[in-house]
Amino acid sequence: MHFLSPLLEDYIANSSENEPEVLKELTRETHLKVIQPRMITGHFQGRVLSMFSKLLNPKHILEIGTYTGYSAICLAEGLQKNGALHTIDVNEELNSMQRRYFDKSGFGNQIIQHTGDALQVIPELDIIFDLVFIDAQKTSYDLYFEAVMKKVRPGSIILSDNVLWSGKVVEPLDPKDKATKILLDYNKKLKEDPRVETVLLPVRDGLTMSRVL
Repeated sequence: MHFLSPLLEDYIANSSENEPEVLKELTRETHLKVIQPRMITGHFQGRVLSMFSKLLNPKHILEIGTYTGYSAICLAEGLQKNGALHTIDVNEELNSMQRRYFDKSGFGNQIIQHTGDALQVIPELDIIFDLVFIDAQKTSYDLYFEAVMKKVRPGSIILSDNVLWSGKVVEPLDPKDKATKILLDYNKKLKEDPRVETVLLPVRDGLTMSRVL
């Protein structure tokens, strides 16, 4: 589902900060070589993530779900000079492509790649994160969130992507559609969870911002 017309989406992107050249190049290569290229963050949402990160100026960022590395680069733009971004993905095949663009972006020495199940990797990270971006297996969102809550502090920001799920969250629920049901439950949980305050933003496919209390 397109929540806005393509014309309006183009206007919004063109009225926002320009997309860095390295990310344009990454987008082209992703569309040429990687399956499901629509998963890439893209110009507008990328600039939103960059702005959030620059406003927070975090020392430690955690990203769950790397794909080809677009969102990691955007988030790294706001890192403190001595800060680091840890990004986790199960797909080892994309590691070299991610690394190539991390290095091209100028943030290569600040981005640390982890390959494997995030639910196993996160407990091993002895770090308190200022900013977290959840954008991996949708059916595991609640599990990621609970794992992350042990690695944040009051004032930390947790971003959850794809929470509108192409509009399926407001359509009649197919009993066989487990992903949509899990996202509906997740959205409800974030709204009611006393540990965080939450606002759901209609950015692209839905981006929830939760502030840890």
